[in-house]
Amino acid sequence: QVQLVESGGGFVQPGGSLRLSCTASGSIGSVRAMGWHRQVPGNERELVADITSNGSPHYTDSVEDRFTISRDNNKNTIYLQMNSLKPEDTAVYFCSVGTYYSGVYYPINPSWGQGTQVTVSS
Repeated sequence: QVQLVESGGGFVQPGGSLRLSCTASGSIGSVRAMGWHRQVPGNERELVADITSNGSPHYTDSVEDRFTISRDNNKNTIYLQMNSLKPEDTAVYFCSVGTYYSGVYYPINPSWGQGTQVTVSS
């Protein structure tokens, strides 16, 4: 069983920055791809960014050039540096452990962490 713990969320004004962290523990096995997702109440969870086991990142268009995903394999931890935040970035952010099929990232964790709330508002 994999446990995922997210942290680093908070309240920030538009244009501000936050850095999220996610640590994975438990039955991870070999180093795996990981990702960040976000969810607004009433909407489906959306993949924001993912990163391969060797550190190659991918982003959804809406966060390209504003968010940076990175990882520390020694700590089983990934990060999401979020700059130039917008009100539409407001959501609960979750991380995942995943894999790729035909170049597309899919989360494979059997359960999700509690997430971390990000609120962007003036």
